[in-house]
Amino acid sequence: MDIKGLAAIVTGGGSGLGEATSEALAAAGAKVAILDFNPEAARAVAERINGIACQCDVSDEASVTAALTAASEAHGTARILVNCAGVAPAQKILGRDGAMPLDAYRRVIEVNLIGTFNVLKQFAAAATTAEALSTGERGVVVNTASVAAYEGQIGQSAYASSKAGVVGLTITAAREFARDGIRVCTIAPGIFETAMLKGLPQPAQDSLGQSVPFPSRLGRPAEFASLVLHIVGNEMLNGETIRLDGAIRLAPR
Repeated sequence: MDIKGLAAIVTGGGSGLGEATSEALAAAGAKVAILDFNPEAARAVAERINGIACQCDVSDEASVTAALTAASEAHGTARILVNCAGVAPAQKILGRDGAMPLDAYRRVIEVNLIGTFNVLKQFAAAATTAEALSTGERGVVVNTASVAAYEGQIGQSAYASSKAGVVGLTITAAREFARDGIRVCTIAPGIFETAMLKGLPQPAQDSLGQSVPFPSRLGRPAEFASLVLHIVGNEMLNGETIRLDGAIRLAPR
């Protein structure tokens, strides 16, 4: 799929991996709508890349519908969706203060897994009605999982299970949407430079980076965005979850 001139949606586009992806898509010629729970962050990125910002809670159906409608009115039917919105709280199932509240677990699932599904299904419903491109494609979806989906650490039970759900969604959605010319892939990043990690002391960041076999550093959001662009451009990539992690395998803690 040739990105130039196409409409794109990026959830969680106001910071981190989503921000870098929004910038990369815009640089490649896409018309980008940035969906983010934080409207100020979304607007700041949108102004920089000449896109539009939409405040959105991905776990809420009506909120997603309103955001996608606004994006469509501005840019036309979206052909590219990149789901980066997510939360990553750390909490043991049984901690010193007792068992994890069910609502805490539920919130992670609602944002990371249900939110991904919510935006994906509404994007696909619109894309299936669009005219096929010269390649036969109507759309491309890139979801975000995590290496924690495969070897989550202690304290990551909610996060790891939500991301494992995203991995499981990938092949089923790709198979279902194949007849409509919509591809679905997922990226499972390792330890990346995000706002959360940048808030750690430099020695802590260096230690995390050194745990990566090669290159022994934190991943850069631009490297995530580069893979997104490759997935969009490579028609044969479909139904696959790609680890982007420098060969790291997470230890139990």
